[in-house]
Amino acid sequence: MNPILRVEGLSKRYGDFQALKDVTFDVAPGQTFAIIGPNGAGKSTLFKLMTGEVPQDAGRVWLRGRDISRASADERVPLGLGRTFQIVRVFKEFTLMENLILAIEARNCQRGIKRGLRLKPDPAVVDEAYQRLHHLGIARHCSAEAHHLSLGDRKRLELAMTLAMEPMVLMLDEPTAGMSPSERVAIIELIQRTKEELGLTILLTEHDMDFVFRLSQAVMVMNHGQKILDGSPEAVAASPVVREIYLGKEVAHA
Repeated sequence: MNPILRVEGLSKRYGDFQALKDVTFDVAPGQTFAIIGPNGAGKSTLFKLMTGEVPQDAGRVWLRGRDISRASADERVPLGLGRTFQIVRVFKEFTLMENLILAIEARNCQRGIKRGLRLKPDPAVVDEAYQRLHHLGIARHCSAEAHHLSLGDRKRLELAMTLAMEPMVLMLDEPTAGMSPSERVAIIELIQRTKEELGLTILLTEHDMDFVFRLSQAVMVMNHGQKILDGSPEAVAASPVVREIYLGKEVAHA
C-alpha cells in the first residue's frame, strides 16, 4: 500500500544549530503514527517543516503522492493536511460558534465556494458549526467566549476547527499537554473515536506514553534532530536504547 504521507531527507539548520538532519519516514493510510523523543529532539521543527510553517533546507514532503515541499502552509490545508498545536490556537474573544463559523467559511473560500467571509453566514454554515461542536461534546458552550473554557475544552474547540477544514491527515502536537488525568482520558477517547468515524490518518507528537502505546500503530523515536529508530509500539518499547534513554523505566512494564 502506498503511503498517504512520505517524508524524505528533511533537514533544517538555524545558524550553527542543526535542528533536523535527514529525517525520512512513511505513514500508511489510516495509521496513527507517533513521534516521540526528549525535549529538543526536533519534533516541533519536523512538524513545522511538514506543514510549511518554515521552509526546509533539504528534503521533500509528499501527500497522497503529490510533492508539497514548495507549497505554502495555506496551500497545504486544502490538499488535506490539518494541524493542532501544543499551545492552543483559537480566537479567545470569539464565541465557540463564531470560531467554528470562521473555520467553515475559510474552508469554503479555499474551495472557491465563496469569495469572502460574510457578516451573516448561511443557515447551513451555522448548522454545520453547531453539529461539529455537538460532535466534540462542547455544544453547550456554543455562546460562550473561548477564553472562558477549560484547557480541555479549548483543545476540543481547536480540534473542531481543524476538522472543519476536512483534513485527510491530522497532525496533533502534544494533544494532552497540560491536561488533568481525566481530561487526558477524555481527549484520547475523543481522538480515537473521531479517527474511526472519519477514517483519518493521524500523526502526533506526545509525551504521554500511555497515549502513544494505546493508540499508535507505528512509533518513531527522535533525538538531536535525527531519527533513531521506528517500528511497532512493541518493538520500540522493547528497545534498550529507547527504554533507558527516552521512555524511562516505566515503559519496560508496559
